[in-house]
Amino acid sequence: MKKYSVCMSVYKNDNPTDFKEAVLSICNQTCPPDEIILVIDGPVSDIMLKTIEILSEKTGIMKVIPLPKNMGHAIARQTGLEAARNELCAVMDADDLSVPNRFEKQLKAFEKHPEVSVVGGLINEFIHTTDNVVGTRIVPENDSDIKEYLKSRCPMNLVTVMLKKSDVLKVGGYQDWYCEEDYYLWIRLALGGYKFYNIQENLVNVRVGEEMYQRRGGKKYFASEARLQKYMLDHNLISLPKYAYNVLIRWVVQVAMPNWLRGWVFRTFARN
Repeated sequence: MKKYSVCMSVYKNDNPTDFKEAVLSICNQTCPPDEIILVIDGPVSDIMLKTIEILSEKTGIMKVIPLPKNMGHAIARQTGLEAARNELCAVMDADDLSVPNRFEKQLKAFEKHPEVSVVGGLINEFIHTTDNVVGTRIVPENDSDIKEYLKSRCPMNLVTVMLKKSDVLKVGGYQDWYCEEDYYLWIRLALGGYKFYNIQENLVNVRVGEEMYQRRGGKKYFASEARLQKYMLDHNLISLPKYAYNVLIRWVVQVAMPNWLRGWVFRTFARN
């Protein structure tokens, strides 16, 4: 098995207990990493700092990079990626739980599909405990299906991906795009001719709040998504009718719908 890095970040609103569980789920793997890059995205609580210190000592593989102020997900992720010493880098959020053989499966997928630049998988979303699953986000398996899916929705579950650092950096890496920095990255990789693969198994248990689906809306969120659709139109990834349809659907769901109805739509049509 090749060596690989895990890149993650924390900021002021992250829960220290959840963060500890996330890190332990990385270390207790059938094929553990030889490096964890942790970016502290601006000031955090003393409890979080103490938790980081304890975990850094316990794991012996954590490299901590503090940022003087909160810079947001894109810059934090890019900072971690650039600091990683390995070509293969896995993404991990500060409150999610990787299944014990997640990374072993991804390394094997890269061995089987050496032409692929990004390997992801499915996620289970849970509230409070991992057996209280409230949704499963299924994404396509093969590169051609992933790129077709990309024309309508984000085709990768970001918190599951393991990627080739050099390929991601060639297209500019993570760049700031409100709530859509991952989708924007997949689009640029697709335009660059790079390939994707999604393992058709749950790789990460994602902790969600009870109001998570309802919050995926509002004018600012819609404006960001509409601008991304325009980017795909301008780069000939989608046609004008497809662009109009995508924007209309997003306006209806993210702006026109009340929160309670948006939550039902997400649970019914965007999750299994």
